[in-house]
Amino acid sequence: MAKLIWREPIATTRITGRQPVGEEPETRTEAKAKAPRRVITLGDIAGRESGGLVVLLVAVGALTLASDEFLTGNNLSNLARQVAIFGIIAVGQLLVILTAGIDLSVGSVLGLSGASTAQFLVAGVPIWPSLLLGVGIGTALGIANGLLVTQAKLPPFIATLGMLGIARGIVLVSTDAQTVQGLPESFQTIANGTIIGIPNLLIIAALVTAVMWFVLTRTVFGRYIYAVGSNPESARLAGVPVRLVMISVYAISGLLAGLGGVLLTSRLGAGIPTAGTGFELNAIAACVIGGASLFGAKGSALGAATGALIMGVLNNGGNLLAINAFYLQIAIGVLILVAVGFDQLNTRRSAANG
Repeated sequence: MAKLIWREPIATTRITGRQPVGEEPETRTEAKAKAPRRVITLGDIAGRESGGLVVLLVAVGALTLASDEFLTGNNLSNLARQVAIFGIIAVGQLLVILTAGIDLSVGSVLGLSGASTAQFLVAGVPIWPSLLLGVGIGTALGIANGLLVTQAKLPPFIATLGMLGIARGIVLVSTDAQTVQGLPESFQTIANGTIIGIPNLLIIAALVTAVMWFVLTRTVFGRYIYAVGSNPESARLAGVPVRLVMISVYAISGLLAGLGGVLLTSRLGAGIPTAGTGFELNAIAACVIGGASLFGAKGSALGAATGALIMGVLNNGGNLLAINAFYLQIAIGVLILVAVGFDQLNTRRSAANG
């Protein structure tokens, strides 16, 4: 496979100075005895996702004890369908966050892609062309975001905030703010069907997460993303095509938002022009709870998916236990603050230790 696509871990060797004349070299046993013992923690095994995994395990355990319905097949199936779309959008948002950017338009892009797909289907366009057109609209808007950031030099917050309003306005105008109904049954099966008992949405979300994990950990493009998020100028001097990388991550974010819109339309069986409202904040929250840093270069696809799952479990558990939804919002807000606080604490400790 081409070296520009695949990268293997590089083995490194520690170079030490020569032993001073007249001194006996330490034996390996003595060196080990002098070295301080370090306890292996969950963070060493799972990385930055360890905190999110702990929160997820605690939430699942608590809900299992509090509700007999949580671990039932029907509830887990509904939970998987609810989390899958959030997870797909969160993974796309993660790529932008890794470059120290932000995409506030994913919710509106989702709504426009989903409603447009429904309109194509009602107009008689076959299912697969309609799907591709819906995803293509999301990708095009993502590329537009990338161009606004790289070429027009607009801050990511402003560029994507403007696109949020544009995309939402287009979908409301094109549908006259009316729900698009009458979609084919075969189209609705895409999101509501199962394969050997596993919901299709969960399979799609797992595939998206796996692909993004591979891209970030095993390709040069993934290394470029982290380099741009760490220091764009240093990355440029090192030969990284910074502008192309930035445009690409926004395009992927738009593509996955478009895919989420198509899947949500399939799940609901209708194109809803207001769909996706507030999803951008949920996607950002999922990334942060999953260990991503808003300052860039820190985070993983698994962490973003874990964050989305935590939010889904909290909302699902709140419904089962009849907890006021407003309290759940407070809990998610606290989680965000705690996650960012731990990130800042770890950053300060790393800087202090050199």
